[in-house]
Amino acid sequence: MTSTSANTAAKKDVQKLQRAIIDGLEDVKAQDIQVFDTEHITSLFERVIIASGASNRQTKALAASVRDAVRDAGFAKPRIEGEENGEWIIVDCGAAVAHIMQPVIRQYYHLEELWGDKPVKLKLGAPAPLVKASQPEAKEKAKPAKSRAGAKPAAKKVARTDDGTYVGRVGKTTDWTAKRNAAAPAAEPAAKPVRVAAKTIMKKTPAKTPIVKIPAAKKVAAKKTAAKTAAKKPAAKKTAAKKTTTRSQ
Repeated sequence: MTSTSANTAAKKDVQKLQRAIIDGLEDVKAQDIQVFDTEHITSLFERVIIASGASNRQTKALAASVRDAVRDAGFAKPRIEGEENGEWIIVDCGAAVAHIMQPVIRQYYHLEELWGDKPVKLKLGAPAPLVKASQPEAKEKAKPAKSRAGAKPAAKKVARTDDGTYVGRVGKTTDWTAKRNAAAPAAEPAAKPVRVAAKTIMKKTPAKTPIVKIPAAKKVAAKKTAAKTAAKKPAAKKTAAKKTTTRSQ
């Protein structure tokens, strides 16, 4: 009975230590966390935990987080090796050993082939609950219409008087409107631009006399006729003189 109870207590301690190491790794966002049971391979430790860090800074932060988580869980302070380099850090926690490696180093050494006969199923951090896509809610619900008994009377429209003032709801002209209208005279409407039809403009402009070109042959004929008429005029004057002399005799 004592041996069985001791075995169960030892298993619980291993599981508790395993949970503390995983929590420390998850706090600093470790990648690809895997746990292997090594009881059948060696008696030095019972768990091998492998995780990846993107850079030297992250691997060092992961090792420090695991150390603090193990101490907070009530276990002895673990021993850390390889922290100066940061490419491969080993955190020896007694019953469990954590290997924190960068992806290139992890792929090169591939410790899963050495210790990966019995992988242990893990329950990592609880995933966020899935939220179904819902229809967008109405921004504002329509307010119920008030009853006629409790409804407020509608506001009267503001009327304008002949002198330019405004009449309020009570029926009296307000002083400030009268002062504003007296101070600022009404602006005269802008004169509309007068459009002149194109036809009227064409009528006003005087028409130019057309230039008619006379052919050269017609010009010569006109000169000859003018010379003949000029030659005939003195003969007519002579005949008129003769007639006058005969009548006088």
